[in-house]
Amino acid sequence: MRIILLGAPGAGKGTIAKMLVERYGIVQISTGDILRQAVKEGTQVGKKAAEYMNTGKLVPDEVIMDIIKERIARPDCTKGFIFDGFPRTIPQAEALEKLLAANNVTIDAIINLEVPEDVVLKRLTSRRTCSNPDCQAIYNIYTMPPKKEGICDKCGSKLVQRDDETEEAIKVRLATYYEKTQPLIDYYKNNKAYFAVPSLVAQETFDDIVKRLKK
Repeated sequence: MRIILLGAPGAGKGTIAKMLVERYGIVQISTGDILRQAVKEGTQVGKKAAEYMNTGKLVPDEVIMDIIKERIARPDCTKGFIFDGFPRTIPQAEALEKLLAANNVTIDAIINLEVPEDVVLKRLTSRRTCSNPDCQAIYNIYTMPPKKEGICDKCGSKLVQRDDETEEAIKVRLATYYEKTQPLIDYYKNNKAYFAVPSLVAQETFDDIVKRLKK
């Protein structure tokens, strides 16, 4: 099972990806994670990526594609994988198609998680993260609050609201997402593997996806 999972910030991509990983025994591929891993391992492309990351520059698409090529060639990807939040632009989608075609790999599903903006705002502004860098546990003051207000259940450190999760910051992130990624949704709509699902309640969204994948 090979899946591309799309959706705005706060659409629940991480949660749904984990559920699909458990269900199908596939690997979750997040470009941020694999970039950091490649840098840590000191691979050739990792070193190339580090040159950009260390100076605060965006890693070019060709470097990202090299890292993805390296990642999907690993044995744990033979059962399948799920791209979480990638591709983000049409050039990335086209580059990914070429890469997969060259490796005789087809995508089984392109899933767009749809969620109203007011829900995203509520989800993300109510998120709190443990301030301990070794813990980083995530809570939600409405749906998954800590036992003691403002304190992490796991390590007892203070919970904080990240700078990019204030209402103003989220509105900027959403505007960027719609500007950059909406054209990608339109691009994929013509693909027979594409479908959209409402992403309001994680379990319902997951059940809906599993049902569609059985067809």
